[in-house]
Amino acid sequence: MAREACGGCSRRCCSAVRFVDFLRTTVLLSAGAATALGVITVLAAAADSNQLLVEVSVGWWVVASVVGLRMGRRAATSPPIARLLADAKSSTTLPEQHPSAILLNRLWPLLIFTLLAGGLAFLAPQVPGIAAGFAIIWALAWRRQDAAVAAIEERDGASFYVRRTSPLRPIALLRTPGFKAIRAESVNGAVT
Repeated sequence: MAREACGGCSRRCCSAVRFVDFLRTTVLLSAGAATALGVITVLAAAADSNQLLVEVSVGWWVVASVVGLRMGRRAATSPPIARLLADAKSSTTLPEQHPSAILLNRLWPLLIFTLLAGGLAFLAPQVPGIAAGFAIIWALAWRRQDAAVAAIEERDGASFYVRRTSPLRPIALLRTPGFKAIRAESVNGAVT
């Protein structure tokens, strides 16, 4: 199947996944990584009969949760996401969708982070405990961004897609026409 060139792009390499889905998946995978690293920490501590490691790790996870909740409390898009949305290239056609390729392409650092921290549990069981805290912060800090982007899509009548780029290049978005929400407006308390 031949790929069509997207708007503003002369190459035929574009494939994409919806940005709101990408954000949701990132949060869920980060939370999953935190859970896996937490389990590895508890198992490594139990194997060494190290109760202090579990207590310190749980304390760090509580602190990380508070930090993540505080960072992610805003319902508006974060400045980096706002810049991404503003810099999105426009297209009139929907791009090809390859979610697994895009997710692996963009989230490989999370995979490496999780595998490396989990693998170091044999040498230093505190490493996955510390890493779990950072994954908790990441998941909680980004938990509301998908809703903020969805609200912008609804307001503007557009859809944003993550374009497949080099894994070492910054993320790039594609803007396509979507459905605009039409809401009844009130005039002096009466809905029109």
